[in-house]
Amino acid sequence: MIPLTPSLMSLLDLCIARDASDLHLTQGQPPWLRCQGNLQTLDVEPPDLAAAVAQLPPSRRTLFDETGVLDLALASSNGTRFRGHLYQHRGSLAATFRRLESRFRSFQDLGLPESLGDLALLHDGLVLMTGPTGSGKTTTLATILDTICRTRACHVVTIEDPIEYLYHNGGSLVHQRELHSDVPDFPSAVRAAMREDPDVILIGEMRDLETMRAAVTAAETGHLVFSTLHTGSAVGAMERLLGMFPAAEQPLIAQQMSMVLRVVVSQRLVVARQGDRRLPAVEVLRITPAVANMVRQRKTEQMYSAMENARADGMQTMEQSLAMLAAGGRVQTHEARRQSAMPDVFDRWMKHYAGNGGTRTP
Repeated sequence: MIPLTPSLMSLLDLCIARDASDLHLTQGQPPWLRCQGNLQTLDVEPPDLAAAVAQLPPSRRTLFDETGVLDLALASSNGTRFRGHLYQHRGSLAATFRRLESRFRSFQDLGLPESLGDLALLHDGLVLMTGPTGSGKTTTLATILDTICRTRACHVVTIEDPIEYLYHNGGSLVHQRELHSDVPDFPSAVRAAMREDPDVILIGEMRDLETMRAAVTAAETGHLVFSTLHTGSAVGAMERLLGMFPAAEQPLIAQQMSMVLRVVVSQRLVVARQGDRRLPAVEVLRITPAVANMVRQRKTEQMYSAMENARADGMQTMEQSLAMLAAGGRVQTHEARRQSAMPDVFDRWMKHYAGNGGTRTP
């Protein structure tokens, strides 16, 4: 955890007061806040990042010196947690701090499809949460994990870099392990977790091939595994997963994925019509027998149509989700269309949902 100087503490408090999602710092330059998706500069004295780095624990300072980056967690004066990322910039220092929710909220409060609550009822398999940085993946996963901890008697093991949300033992037993403090890396931590009698394993991020191998193995052996990927769509996540493996291994991994994968969720945040918050647009790919066959045969190009035509199975595309938000008057149409990767498809669904009064009926 980075030492909290008074100036840094005051900036974290200001971030909370202005309901900002992120605080950006560059050594010797004015700080910036991201409010409702927009960056704005602050006319205040920046904190001395070099002095803070000098006070890091020796092991963390060595890691930063060797890699040039460092992920960490910290808390404001009122206990609100932040995820920090320290990095180098033109030979100087910079940092980004992402504000985390101070409490666990319901799917309804977050504007998420209630059907995502079903993910907390799964007993095995792999669930992937995808989306660009800042799309709310961590918050959605935290809501699912909190639901599991409150409603089931499970052993939950999380492997994170850094630990972000703190889960408490309720109906479930929870152990949270942090990279570079409790475990050396994701792959070895996942392999170790399988010897710790877990029911549920959360892997903070699928960063490399070995982590993916470990996650698939954990899911194959009867565990429920959650993880995240930085991809823009559910289909993109499938393509990236399969593409990470050497060509000779892809038929085997496709077979394994067809059996262990349960759901791929992709989300992004869209500014609400009132401009006072951002709402999630959510794409859901459920691995039905038909989709499992597409995974097995690596026919990822067919998955979008499968999502589009399987609302009864709880699936929806990003364009459908964006159109529902716009047709329901929750976001501006031009903003929803701007977020769409296929504006013509968005327009088609916009006409459909507008004709149905903005309802969710396909």
